[in-house]
Amino acid sequence: MRNCFLGSILAAVAVLAFSPMILAQQSGTAGGKAIPRLPDGKPDLSGVWDVPESADINDARKAFVSWEAPSLQPWALEIYKENRRGIERPDSDGRQELDPQFNCFPPGPSRLLGSHPFEFIQLPGRVLILSEADHWVRRIYTDGREHPYGYPITWMGHSIGKWDGDTLVIDTIDTNDKTWIDSLGHPHSEALHLVERIRRIDHDTLQIETTFHDPKAYTKSGRARQVYQLMPPGYEIMERVRCDDMLGFGKRTGQETFE
Repeated sequence: MRNCFLGSILAAVAVLAFSPMILAQQSGTAGGKAIPRLPDGKPDLSGVWDVPESADINDARKAFVSWEAPSLQPWALEIYKENRRGIERPDSDGRQELDPQFNCFPPGPSRLLGSHPFEFIQLPGRVLILSEADHWVRRIYTDGREHPYGYPITWMGHSIGKWDGDTLVIDTIDTNDKTWIDSLGHPHSEALHLVERIRRIDHDTLQIETTFHDPKAYTKSGRARQVYQLMPPGYEIMERVRCDDMLGFGKRTGQETFE
């Protein structure tokens, strides 16, 4: 069973476990394969990605190489404590009955890339991120536009991206306050501002560094670094519907059963 991760945030996974990744980062290759590039020379992030096989899927911190937790404002701290009331282990998920994801709500941008495979699709002027979980989609506009004035507050917010060398920098605002930013139960306000730096550090490894800004909920920003591995050629994301899974459906033939 996969842990219903929170998509993105907390704690430190042993860096030594990723020493092969660090060596690959220095050469920019994995197994002799160069990082693929598009005709304009930018790295091709396309493909299906998932957490590394070596990660502990029962640990909410599994994909994080590093994590610098934010400091909560008093009101946010009270909500966080309630979300974790009765939870003893600091690395365990928050109370499922209060977790928006366990109540069939969208995950929000910070939890979309969690413990389920996702696919990057690069198109002229935009990047699409397709999640296996509930078919959620993020649209990142890379055509030079700015965030529009008066954009509605939504579950996934509004995302724009630009390239900084070989790193895709994604800026996301205008997310509603109905989601958690991680599975531990950290709340946020509508002032949440995510900055993600996505880089293919070798052919088979994707690294995402995220900074979480929210002055209404936190006294300082939080930062996290995650790594994902490229799935084998021919691997396809499939249909996974969270509410069906909680009722015992969602079996993936020959793969696993989600919950």
